[in-house]
Amino acid sequence: MPVIATSGAHYDRAVTFSTPLADDIILRLAKKGDAEAIADAYVRNRQHLAEWEPVRSDAFFTAAHQTTVVSTQLGQHATGGCLPLVLCQGRSVVGRINVSNIVRGPFLSGSVGYWVDGSFTGRGLASAALQAVVAHSRDELGLHRLEASVLPRNAASRRVLARAGFESIGVAPAYLKIAGEWQDHLLTQRILL
Repeated sequence: MPVIATSGAHYDRAVTFSTPLADDIILRLAKKGDAEAIADAYVRNRQHLAEWEPVRSDAFFTAAHQTTVVSTQLGQHATGGCLPLVLCQGRSVVGRINVSNIVRGPFLSGSVGYWVDGSFTGRGLASAALQAVVAHSRDELGLHRLEASVLPRNAASRRVLARAGFESIGVAPAYLKIAGEWQDHLLTQRILL
């Protein structure tokens, strides 16, 4: 089972994370030095992701912006509020999966989002990464629940969520502004404990 580096008031120990998803792909905690590789991945996948993400400014696709994003996520990670991960092939980033908005107390929940490089789709990487994150969220983070939202027309992502045991809990009208338009999303969750 993969183990992910955690620290902060909610965790009793610090461990490291690195788990293979395929022969040449590793899932691991993001680090500050990944910003350039993340920016390169976003540039390569700008068209591939455009239909599924908010409209991005040109600055988003720079190493400088991604340095800020990764630094912010690692700060949230240090306090137990975020789990920022990268899928890597060597030094190249070929995807991301994050658990954000981690809430403790009686909620014990987090929101998961992910994407895989367009040239790596169809290899089961998103499914393997999500299943690793589900196991870690349950076994190491002690979360009760993970949630994910998905555009109704995103059949591939809906299959990934279903394979990982996420169930539909409803529809949120005009939930997120994706590709420049407020769009409905299917809401899904996986009860972990």
